[in-house]
Amino acid sequence: MQMIRKILSVVLSLAAATCLAAADINKASQAELEAVKGIGPAMSGKILDERKKAPFKDWADVMERVKGVKQATAAKYSTGGLTVNGSTFERAVGAQVAAATVPAAELKSEKKK
Repeated sequence: MQMIRKILSVVLSLAAATCLAAADINKASQAELEAVKGIGPAMSGKILDERKKAPFKDWADVMERVKGVKQATAAKYSTGGLTVNGSTFERAVGAQVAAATVPAAELKSEKKK
């Protein structure tokens, strides 16, 4: 009986992981895009139309090219499983902030000048 419970547990875990699988914006079909919470037929159509022109480079590129996608929407889509070249929106924003951050030592030297 315990073996059946373990097997059932593993199967359910795999099913849950499959439901939460990321859909990459540059590879997903219209149906896969629409499976992301918040993306309907109109938005998936806009995404696919822009993707035909050129693959998306990053989240900033998506927000620039797809009308109606700004930071809040990008964050929602990312939470729903959408990625751009494997990156979530939160990770992309974190990397931009880290790159733009000036080390404290540099700030102190600027104040002394």
